[in-house]
Amino acid sequence: MMMDNPTLHHPQIVQLTTTNPQNINNIQQQQQPNIRPPGEMENFLTIRLLMQGKEVGSIIGKRGDNIKAIREESGARINISDGTTPERIVTMVGTIDTLSKAFDMICQKFEDDLKQTCTTIPPITLRLVVPASQCGSIIGKGGAKIKEIRETTGASVQVASEMLPTSTERAVTISGKLESIESCFRQICQIMLESPPKGETVPYRPKMMISPVHAPIIFANGQAYQVQGQFAIPLPPNELNAYASLPQLGPGVGMPAAPLMPNGLPANRAQLQSQREITIANDLIGCIIGRGGQKISEIRQASGANIKIADLDEGSQDRHVTISGTPEQIQLAEFLIHSRIASEIGGILITH
Repeated sequence: MMMDNPTLHHPQIVQLTTTNPQNINNIQQQQQPNIRPPGEMENFLTIRLLMQGKEVGSIIGKRGDNIKAIREESGARINISDGTTPERIVTMVGTIDTLSKAFDMICQKFEDDLKQTCTTIPPITLRLVVPASQCGSIIGKGGAKIKEIRETTGASVQVASEMLPTSTERAVTISGKLESIESCFRQICQIMLESPPKGETVPYRPKMMISPVHAPIIFANGQAYQVQGQFAIPLPPNELNAYASLPQLGPGVGMPAAPLMPNGLPANRAQLQSQREITIANDLIGCIIGRGGQKISEIRQASGANIKIADLDEGSQDRHVTISGTPEQIQLAEFLIHSRIASEIGGILITH
């Protein structure tokens, strides 16, 4: 009778002796390869910053170079909410050290921006979005803790008395010189790590601040679109004709004076043709084209414009994109292209 070969059913056997303890450690590591060292996950923290679109654009940088450098050099995981709202949430995940490094780099970028526009550098101000249940720990009994933070760091710290709309979070505003707010941020992170949120947290999500009635209207390919954030919403002809009687929709948003054709396109603009050329970084061109050309086809169909993407010139990092059509078609096509890019570089979570 043939006996089974034990090597087919068992892992490699290593002889263990009291004089070879390293082998014991090796076996334990092989048996538990995916278990993190004790306490490592407990040291991870999530920090949310509330920023204006211009501030987000500064830390993203041209072609996403700045945010890529911050992610790589700090080791923090950073995600930026989409660009459909005036305010955006920057979410950072990591240890206190990695978060502090990322925060320091963001503050340094803001200070560099201020140096280019101001002779006297004003205080750097950032807003943290903190669960209300943790704000009490930041304030401390009788305000003792927040007073200590102010005195030891020299930074100004303000905790909002009211929760942010439709959430259980408050804004914590820190302001001061570079070194002061960096130290202040680290102290707040330590408090949040030691005092986790209690109960369920309803996160704050920024919403559109522009009323749809005051949003711009674009005419393209026989269709009127109302611009809401990064989206162009088709308008029914009857709704558009109701707007046509108004002198303007809002400050700086004028309506066309010419009569509308049945399809909603101004009659005197229907036959005008023009051309516009824009430049897109080659590493972002893929998000515009999409898999199998799906995205570029959608943009062509929605806008009615003719869009041609030139081959990459030798030694260049940019691609030339030519958009042809009526002024309205070109405007909508360019809007959709830039919205697609903003969504791609602003909303991707890059992990390490």
